[in-house]
Amino acid sequence: MVIEVFGKVLRTLREGQNLSQEKLAEYCDLDRTYISLLERGLRQPTISTIFKIADALDISPSELVKKVEMKLNS
Repeated sequence: MVIEVFGKVLRTLREGQNLSQEKLAEYCDLDRTYISLLERGLRQPTISTIFKIADALDISPSELVKKVEMKLNS
């Protein structure tokens, strides 16, 4: 459940900044297919990946996790 919610939050944040999966992956130094797998809830990010993604989205890692937590609790 957490993995799927993380993916939905990630997609919402990425699309909110008008970023393609490819561009976000480039900013994070990750593969585009990995971003896709995260967004579809097929992979679980490591803590270092969460930090990379948060940095690329210009939010704090704690804010990213908080958004996931809030969605889980709603």
